[in-house]
Amino acid sequence: MSSEKPDASKQTPPPDWKLEFEKQWKSLVDKTLAFYGQNKNLFSLPKIAAALAGTFALVWLASGIYIVGEGNRGVVTRFGAYADTTKPGPHWHLPAPIERVSIVNVEQQRFIEVGYADASRINKAAVNNQESLMLTRDENIISVRLAVQYQINNARDYLFNIKNGEQTLKQLTESVLRGVIGRNDMDFVLTEGRSQIVAEIKSEIQHTMDDYKAGISVASVNLQDAQPPEEVQGAFEDAIRAREDKQRLINEAEAYVNEIIPKARGAASRINQEAEAYAAEKVAKAKGETERFDQLLVEYEKNPAITRKRLFIETKEKLLGSVNKILVNTDQAPALYMPFQPSPVPHGPTASPMSEPSLSSEPQTVDKTAARKAASTDLRPSRSRP
Repeated sequence: MSSEKPDASKQTPPPDWKLEFEKQWKSLVDKTLAFYGQNKNLFSLPKIAAALAGTFALVWLASGIYIVGEGNRGVVTRFGAYADTTKPGPHWHLPAPIERVSIVNVEQQRFIEVGYADASRINKAAVNNQESLMLTRDENIISVRLAVQYQINNARDYLFNIKNGEQTLKQLTESVLRGVIGRNDMDFVLTEGRSQIVAEIKSEIQHTMDDYKAGISVASVNLQDAQPPEEVQGAFEDAIRAREDKQRLINEAEAYVNEIIPKARGAASRINQEAEAYAAEKVAKAKGETERFDQLLVEYEKNPAITRKRLFIETKEKLLGSVNKILVNTDQAPALYMPFQPSPVPHGPTASPMSEPSLSSEPQTVDKTAARKAASTDLRPSRSRP
């Protein structure tokens, strides 16, 4: 066994990559030539052409594979004519130029604008005066901005029955909008007629699209803005304020009428009821007086003297019952009889017994017998009958 060790002082030279590449390339060429020499019959011209044709046919047939995404429809045409409509999923068709496939999104919500261009990226809308300015029935000019939201409901009709669906819909929308605005007054368009105008525009657009068989379904129509031109905006706002003030005053007047009329009717009804009650009372009282007089007449005819005296005494009692001074005519001199009313009892425990003057419990004495006799002599009525 040799005990020789490698000399560490000698370094291995770096590999020559160019030389190595030429070496490998030469080996590959030699192997290829050897394979060709052994199989010359495989590389004949007819066989090469057949292999190329087969490869081309496989690639051509593979190009007919396509996938329809969710929410889309594939419209297959054969030599330009409609052949079939495919739903989402993988499909195959005869490759071009025999058949072609157009993918149409039928669930996407699409928009068109009339009178303005959507510029939401810069937070404003560029107004298109050529589209927005319209003439109303009362010959006023207003600026209208409209947005239409639609989607495709039939991919075949959308591709074959109209050339440019979006442009056609926009032109139709502008035409319908001008027609509807021209049939209405400006005040109606700017105030309470918005919802009616939107419904009418949507109905006319959809009806026309159905006549065209355009395959378009109008989802919604939004009247973004309707106002007079900027040149007359101030005057129009003044007119609106005046109209609002007029309506407010009318409402206040109607509220006042609704408040005062029921009160007046109630007062009139109360007065009528009071008058009817008063009339009923007077009639009843008159009937009672008549019946009492008839009864009194019967008694008077039975005994006139006693009846006259009783009536005289009752009348005198009524007259003198409410006075506190009575002048009695006597033979000597007139005597004044003053009956004292009972003094009111003072309220409260601090009332002093000396606060009221002492009054005699006996009234001033008069000759009651003489007064009664004189009264019966002087005030006795004369008898009309014996």
